Amino acid sequence: MTFRSEKPLDELDWQLIEQLQLDGRLSYKELGRRVRLSAPAVAERVRRLEETGVISGYQAQVDPRRAGYPFLAFIQLRCALSSCLLKTSTAEDYPEVAEVHRLSGDFCTMLKVRTASLEHFEGLLERIGKHGELRSSVVLSTQYDGRPVEPPIEDYLRASRSEGWTR
Repeated sequence: MTFRSEKPLDELDWQLIEQLQLDGRLSYKELGRRVRLSAPAVAERVRRLEETGVISGYQAQVDPRRAGYPFLAFIQLRCALSSCLLKTSTAEDYPEVAEVHRLSGDFCTMLKVRTASLEHFEGLLERIGKHGELRSSVVLSTQYDGRPVEPPIEDYLRASRSEGWTR
């Protein structure tokens, strides 16, 4: 399924998105001041961005370490056909799982997990291990996180041509 707005995003839409990614609690009046638009015009544009799914929600950013989950890890999973994690369990079964990504390649799923301790992580591996083969990596430190969504750079939207492979 492709999620695209009815009309392409313009520079003003991207300015609003940038400001809301910095602070989702800004008032329409303050947003308007920052992008040089009236509050009603800002409200209309933000409403359109929400209705088309470009803005999918607003939330508080919580530091997991300070909230009691200092361990971050990634788990690659190669599910057994009869016990696929995504088909035989729910998010409620694994509250430690922050993200689930389906993959191409040797492993079918990548999980981003947070745990309170290494012992907690070990127990999580035992529970998830019933779904298939695991490969895990504990994150030692995060050097870059939380890049906001930005307008695409046209040059990066295309693959380079393979010049030597033509007839």
